[in-house]
Amino acid sequence: MTTIRLGQLVAETAGEGPAVILVHGLGGTSNTFQPLMGALSGHRVVRPDLPGSGRSPVPHAAPSIESYVEALVGMAKALGVSQAHFVGHSLGTIVCQHLAAAHPSLVTSLTLFGALIEPAQAARDGLAARARTARAEGMEGIAETIVANTLSSATRSGNPAAVAFVRESLMRQDGEGYARTCEALAKAVAADARLISAPTLIVAGSDDPVAPVSVGQTLAERIRGARAVVLDGCGHWMTIEKPAECARRLGDFMRTNDRG
Repeated sequence: MTTIRLGQLVAETAGEGPAVILVHGLGGTSNTFQPLMGALSGHRVVRPDLPGSGRSPVPHAAPSIESYVEALVGMAKALGVSQAHFVGHSLGTIVCQHLAAAHPSLVTSLTLFGALIEPAQAARDGLAARARTARAEGMEGIAETIVANTLSSATRSGNPAAVAFVRESLMRQDGEGYARTCEALAKAVAADARLISAPTLIVAGSDDPVAPVSVGQTLAERIRGARAVVLDGCGHWMTIEKPAECARRLGDFMRTNDRG
């Protein structure tokens, strides 16, 4: 495994074979996908931290979905990746949809965990408020709220390691970087699903309050040929809450769509 820095992105790369680019969500990092790495053997795996998240520095300019797409496309070019499977979680699913719509030749397939289309107005207002909290108070209160409200009850009561992971992922974020990511998500608009041509798998959690099953189903209806599946007893952090099932579904889907 090698850690590289490309512009505003710090990324890890590992393995050889068809490329896979993993795009985390708000409060996540490249480690959101650590439980899936075993399923990605035989692939060249690229895991960036988006600008302002994890180990990537806070960008000078306010980030946006478009700037995230630009950073990922630039990263792929710098690494010599001409085609890749794209895998997103939460905010990362919006980024992946926009990238697939704007750069279809780059995308071998899409896998969207906890898929979002665009925030409702109440969510936009909540994200703006959360950004103010991150700047004024830091990440501790936000981390506790996310753990309480986005993990399934089964995870909170029976999987303390998953709870600890999510809490640590939030606590380790730079407050300003997290605030700017909140603001980027608050301004996100839906990608034009008619322009997405890549094979698409949408994975929803039955107990996900952030990206309900109905959102995944709606998105599957908009993207030609997309397939949606539901993980029972799973909240929003599905790669952490249901790692074995996520790994199995992702591995099977990508192998079916590998192009060499």
